[in-house]
Amino acid sequence: MPAYLPFDPNPRAPRRLPPPLSCDSQFHVLGAEDRYPPRPGAAYIMPSATWQAAKRMHDAIGIQRGIVVQPTTYGADHAVTLDGLAALGPNYKGCANAVVLNERDDAYIARLHDAGVRGARFTRQGLGLAFSPAEFARTVGRVKELGWYVKIQPEPEGIAAQAEMFESLECTVLIDHMGRPDPARGAQDPTLRKMVELLRRGNFWTMLSLSEKLSKTGFPWDDVVPMARALVEAAPDRVVWASDWPHPVSTKQPPNEGDLMELLYRIAPDDGVLRKILVDNPATLFGFKP
Repeated sequence: MPAYLPFDPNPRAPRRLPPPLSCDSQFHVLGAEDRYPPRPGAAYIMPSATWQAAKRMHDAIGIQRGIVVQPTTYGADHAVTLDGLAALGPNYKGCANAVVLNERDDAYIARLHDAGVRGARFTRQGLGLAFSPAEFARTVGRVKELGWYVKIQPEPEGIAAQAEMFESLECTVLIDHMGRPDPARGAQDPTLRKMVELLRRGNFWTMLSLSEKLSKTGFPWDDVVPMARALVEAAPDRVVWASDWPHPVSTKQPPNEGDLMELLYRIAPDDGVLRKILVDNPATLFGFKP
């Protein structure tokens, strides 16, 4: 297992706090290996990334709602996510790893739903939990039966190369990490153009995240701003934001979440749009009470 860098243990407050009830639409919680054994072949472990550490980070940057996204570290075993949701309370909901719908029984899925899980994430193949086209279609059918949303993690080369698998879906689809466009290609980047096309259909959403890894210029990630703005302009009512804490598989020092929040302020300088991204849109997508 490669040695990846840990998250910044000292998250700072942004220069101004976000609106009340702002939501971090993707973060992961992990835990001690003796309590939450990693699956064989897990791409990474990060036992210090507990729900307590996540809550400290959220308190520091002014986040009051969040989505606990099951890490690939544990595969279909969602014990760490269930424990995190129970501890964090009703302002937090969950997103399962889609493999659980193939590997666990209806009672286990019902337990996830009762705990607040409302989505299933299809993770990139390099993390070891891949689906064949037939398996993908079958699992999406189960997601639709549950009334959950489909969540897609882009491959490193960008979503354009894999869009054929899911672009015909008519259910709610959330695409992580802005689809992973390439800032060096600008407005002509195939992934950025595909993302704008998908967002205009009405059932596709995207998540503003992973800026620190997408950027070619480095901190403060100025080259990501035009791409993110293009997505916000395409569908201001279907864009959410996420820290992606604890920034798994980072080969460079992960960012401070206060800096990520301030990047969002540059992407969405209008207070009304910012409120949509952080409060209104997540409430609609994830089912938070007004």
